[in-house]
This record gives sequence, C-alpha cells and structure tokens, in this order.
Amino acid sequence: MTSHGSTTKVRYDGGMTRVLICDDHAMFRQGLRSILETEPDIRVIGEAANGREAVRHALETKPDVVLMDIQMPELDGVAASKEILAEDPELNVVILTMYRQDRYVFEAIKVGARGYLLKDAGSDELLDAIRRVSQGETLLNAELAASILEEFRKAEALPSHPEHRLRDLTEREEEILRHLALGETNQEIAEALDVSEKTVRNRLSEIFAKLRLNNRTQAALYALREGIASLQDSET
Repeated sequence: MTSHGSTTKVRYDGGMTRVLICDDHAMFRQGLRSILETEPDIRVIGEAANGREAVRHALETKPDVVLMDIQMPELDGVAASKEILAEDPELNVVILTMYRQDRYVFEAIKVGARGYLLKDAGSDELLDAIRRVSQGETLLNAELAASILEEFRKAEALPSHPEHRLRDLTEREEEILRHLALGETNQEIAEALDVSEKTVRNRLSEIFAKLRLNNRTQAALYALREGIASLQDSET
C-alpha cells in the first residue's frame, strides 16, 4: 500500500482491536495482514474471500472492525455489509475501494458502514482509521460528507418526517448530535459534556428514535444537512 495523504493520529487508550479482512484477492489480504500484525494493539482474527464468508465470519466472531472490499464474488461488499449490519448494527464496517467516488461506497454508507479507505492508502492511514473506527468514530471527511449528502438528497434517503424534527430534541441531545457529526467517539463526547459514556449511548438511542435514524453515519449526515454542524467543522 502506498502513501496517500496525511492524517491526524487518534489518541489510543489501549486494548486489543480485533480485525476481520474481507477481500477476494489473497495477496491483498496477506499484505493487509502483514501490516496489521506488526502492531501490538491490533489482531487479525480472520479472513474472508467472498461476501458469504464475510457475513458468516463477521456474525460469528464479532470483530471490532470489518475491512470490507466492494467487489467480491457470491455477495458484493454492499450486500454483505447490509446483511451484517441488519443482524448487528453495532459492528464497525469500513469499505475498501479503488476509487474515491465509487458509487457503491454511497450505498454502503446508507446501510451503516462507518466510511471507506482507498486501497492505495498508506499504512499509517490504514492503522489510524482502524483505531478511530474501533473507538466509535466515523470516517467522514468534508469531501465524502458533501458527496454523500448530495446522493442522499437525490434518493431522499435521510428522513424528513414532519412529526420527527430537530425541534423534538432537547438542547443536550442537539449538542450530542453536533459532537457526533464532528466525528467524536462516545468517550470524547462524554468527556466534553462531563457525563458518562452510558449516558451518551442512551441519549444517542433516544436521538435515533426521535429522528428515525438507523446509525451514527446517518445521524452525522442528518446533523450536517440541518446545520447543527458544518463541513468546515468536520475538518478541524
């Protein structure tokens, strides 16, 4: 994997991150494994060569991060992600793609994937992304957010229920939603607001229910669309 851009490294507080690699090219899987296995805090718990295997392994092993290739036999990465997240919405799926504007990435985000990584990303970017996602962050930069928001507008994929609007949120819930849209983890939101992580989790569940959202990615995009957070904020 070649170097691709710069990244701000996430603070990591310890613990082992368990990763499942899903890609139909054996040499690419081996390359990813060789990078990940040099890190003391990351462990590869399995590999899948097609979408069906990816679904089975993900639901059986419950990894912290699933690296999911878009193009795979039997079941493509979007369909596999949809099945996995329908069964367990808490699993963290990151899409692997060759192209920044891959239309399948949009579909995967819609079903709950945390974001995407280009296959030519550098090892530092890969490792940083895995650590971020394992802590609950969404890989949602300004460029990706703008593109996905436009796709969601076209497909009307984000809810606009008159009886479920931002006015239904409390001031604290709106504040939590803003922090989420800026890519913060539950722990970081809790620290910023001086509450427990459990409180943040409970409030997020209430927010999702009020706005009829299914996952953190949809919530982040909803907050951007409604002006609670801005694309400029998400870059800082």
